Amino acid sequence: MWIFIALVAVPILEIALFIEVGGAIGLWPTLAIVIATALAGTILLRSQGIAAMSGLQRDIEAGRDPSKAIAHGALIVVAGVVLLTPGFFTDAIGLALLIPPVRAAVIKAMAKRLVVMQMRRAEAQKQARPAGQQTVDADFEDITEDEPDAPRRPDPRPGPERDDSPWRG
Repeated sequence: MWIFIALVAVPILEIALFIEVGGAIGLWPTLAIVIATALAGTILLRSQGIAAMSGLQRDIEAGRDPSKAIAHGALIVVAGVVLLTPGFFTDAIGLALLIPPVRAAVIKAMAKRLVVMQMRRAEAQKQARPAGQQTVDADFEDITEDEPDAPRRPDPRPGPERDDSPWRG
């Protein structure tokens, strides 16, 4: 329900802000501000995105949890989307999300609402395997003879005779 309210309220707010700012400073300065914030946001988005990607790469290479870098990267993408949306309110939100302490506060607020459950794969395999069983890694080689006179081995599967299968060689 809150998404519906946001989808209705944000455009109304943007129109109201365009009317107010346009009435105060005129049409062309208003459009210039919108274009300038979009260009500035694009430049900031690129630099912040590169920094987030390098932080993610450092965390992965060091074996640290990359969730913070991923969260920062996701909010940078959100900032880019709202910066490309024309309007003063969305530009303010987008520029705010490009400030690292603001992103950290948003991530902290979102983390309070999220419940993360994780299970490591190795631990899951140990717990799922019955006691006394182990996995064996093996290679095999097909040693059946290609001679036409070679006797066929009987099919080990139960049921009617399977030697007449078109899939046998």
